[in-house]
Amino acid sequence: MSRTPPRQFTVLDKTEITPHMLRITLGGAGMVDFPADQASAYVKLRFAQAHSDRPLLRTYTVRSQREDAIDIDFVLHHDGGPASRWADQATPGDTIEIGGPGPAKRVDPRADWFLLVGDMTALPAISANLETLPANARGRAVIEVIDRADIQDLRAPEGIQLDWVINARPGRDSDVLCEAVRALNWAAGRPSIWVACEFASMRKLRAHLKDERGVAKEDLYISSYWKLGSNEERHKVEKREDAESAESAGA
Repeated sequence: MSRTPPRQFTVLDKTEITPHMLRITLGGAGMVDFPADQASAYVKLRFAQAHSDRPLLRTYTVRSQREDAIDIDFVLHHDGGPASRWADQATPGDTIEIGGPGPAKRVDPRADWFLLVGDMTALPAISANLETLPANARGRAVIEVIDRADIQDLRAPEGIQLDWVINARPGRDSDVLCEAVRALNWAAGRPSIWVACEFASMRKLRAHLKDERGVAKEDLYISSYWKLGSNEERHKVEKREDAESAESAGA
């Protein structure tokens, strides 16, 4: 994460992408020195807390960037957290402080083929990754959405097949993504694999990709973006503990 002070952004626009995804376009003063080419990088949205001097931080992905604005997509659901509630209520002219950006996690363009896997929280980063792939790229993207109406028209090379899977209970049914990936025919050559999703789904996918498929550590980026029943602060702790456990076990 960048050590620069947080920047203040202004809400410029608000667009419903699908029934469960809302796009907030941000610009203003925050764009003056915001670094270029940050699509798929993460930022920290900062929310004031009534009984604390420390802001509440929530991590989101830069979906796309232009010279004067960035887009951030928010998954909307009935029990959404402070960030999705803010996005739902935001109107043009509202301001928000944002820290970062942190480093973008992208697939290796030198790989022979590509596999991108994620749920709706990862859809902005997957979309941005697809747009950076070389025109002759081949592979698959397996994307879990809450409803068929949440399927988006993504820009991707012709050789990348998009597989949409529906899970009306994300987090509660943690097998959907792993089963979809398990059913894939494995291509020849060196892959570059990018995975991000709910914590339980991530652990199942990690076991499948490393233990069953034998994917090398250097060819795999895998992360949990959230955990059912945990806020971001608790998830951060659980994520670190899981990573340490997996490392010690050689997972």
